[in-house]
Amino acid sequence: MKLSADLKALQKRIGHEFSRPELLVRAVTHSSMSSPTRDDNQRLEFLGDRVLGLVMAEALLSQDRAATEGQLAPRFNALVRKEACADVAREIALGDAMKLGRSEMMSGGRRKQALLGDAMEALIAAVYLDAGFETAKQMVVRLWGDRVTKVEADARDPKTSLQEWAQARGLKPPTYETVARTGPDHAPVFRISVTLETGQSTEAADNSKRKAEQAAAKALLAQLQS
Repeated sequence: MKLSADLKALQKRIGHEFSRPELLVRAVTHSSMSSPTRDDNQRLEFLGDRVLGLVMAEALLSQDRAATEGQLAPRFNALVRKEACADVAREIALGDAMKLGRSEMMSGGRRKQALLGDAMEALIAAVYLDAGFETAKQMVVRLWGDRVTKVEADARDPKTSLQEWAQARGLKPPTYETVARTGPDHAPVFRISVTLETGQSTEAADNSKRKAEQAAAKALLAQLQS
């Protein structure tokens, strides 16, 4: 199979030339572009998520041999979550090579976090199937770079920490509410409020609900601890 120029360029950016180029094509094909003769990347995404998980688990164990499971788990989650995959995808310009249907193209699919994260996981699986675990591992370690060594010593997400703070004081779990949604469909901004049973509340905004909730929880924790 002859690869297009954008896929050849992607191979160079990730440092792997496919012996089975159809795997690369499938990895960048979104379901909006699939057909009876063209597979999408959903099954590869499923596999890539598991490969990434094993690579990150090994890397964290090797990096900090004294860490407990309780310390490792939040760091692991920070490294494999969709946001991290999307960030890496942006760094290698994966969006430029994605095959999208017209509707996704028109709505800015090449910049959507969920699509980028899914495609990154699919790309990892494609390399794994093409050349084995060690090659996929080397690529992941190279692309994730110093994220592994710089992941916060306590990467426990703020929502979990805030809930634990409330429960330790006999309070109900905090509630989150979408205050506003602005911006175009392909680049929305969500403003989220978080409120404790005591009435204490803060707001934060970001381009995903999850990030906005995390930011709001972090702000409220800082307020409570000041």
